[in-house]
Amino acid sequence: MGWMAVWWILGPILIAVLAWGLFKGASWPRASSESPEEILGRRYARGELDDETFRRMRDELTRP
Repeated sequence: MGWMAVWWILGPILIAVLAWGLFKGASWPRASSESPEEILGRRYARGELDDETFRRMRDELTRP
């Protein structure tokens, strides 16, 4: 009987927390405010891309 009282208290709290998490995360994943060129430059600066790959990708992004 004691466990039933605990669930009557924790149940609504759990439902409220789950609902809050769903509504808060409704806009997830968020769109990046960085341009593709900025993302490419950041990746290059971190060393994720070598010179040749960076130049090729940059050229593809700036191609009309």
